Amino acid sequence: MSGRRELLVFSLDALRCALSLSVVERVIPALKVSPLPNAPAAVRGVVNVRGRLIPVFDIRLRFNLPGRDVSPYDRLIFVRAGARTVALIADSVEGVAVCDEKDVVDPGEIVQGLTHIEGVAKLNDGVALIHDVARFLSIEEEKALDEALGGM
Repeated sequence: MSGRRELLVFSLDALRCALSLSVVERVIPALKVSPLPNAPAAVRGVVNVRGRLIPVFDIRLRFNLPGRDVSPYDRLIFVRAGARTVALIADSVEGVAVCDEKDVVDPGEIVQGLTHIEGVAKLNDGVALIHDVARFLSIEEEKALDEALGGM
């Protein structure tokens, strides 16, 4: 019997993405993002949540989507990425979807080079790219983020 997988499905323009629900802490309306000097390009800045500075990632860059300003209608998805909590900017959040493990396709079977994608989920209403938060930043980007946060 195949295992089941719970995913939080969200969108960036017309692109449907997903995250394993097990790494998602919460979803909130977008907050003001303050710039973080010397941070990697994928880091849009930081938000202050109850006194904690949380790095905000713009994953549009990972999919070569055009950048845009954060809108009050956007959502911030807080996820655990290794030892830290980070926020991802999403245009909208559809909700939770459940699929069988057998319905998750290895991204290499579709297109090569999607290093930040863990799989492609075949859902009842289409497909969603499952983002791998653990591999979002390279070791060099992780170090640069630590240094930028340390300078605040």
